[in-house]
Amino acid sequence: MDNWREHAACRHEDPDLFFPIGTTGPSQVQAQEAKAVCGGCPVREQCLDWALDTGQTIGIWGGTTETERRALRRRVRSRQRSG
Repeated sequence: MDNWREHAACRHEDPDLFFPIGTTGPSQVQAQEAKAVCGGCPVREQCLDWALDTGQTIGIWGGTTETERRALRRRVRSRQRSG
């Protein structure tokens, strides 16, 4: 897929859904709703790869939050050091 964004499940969603403010209360519900859209996305992996490659620090990308992407980056770095 040349331009994975053209195939993204979120393409016709309100972009604000994917940028919850905060991590508690209504923001948690919003993040879960965004992740539900990602759950059925045919280009979820490409989206997550792009977010990791470009260092996206805010928003839901590839079905992950900022915190989840930080943890993924730490695991990758740890494997690279030990492997």
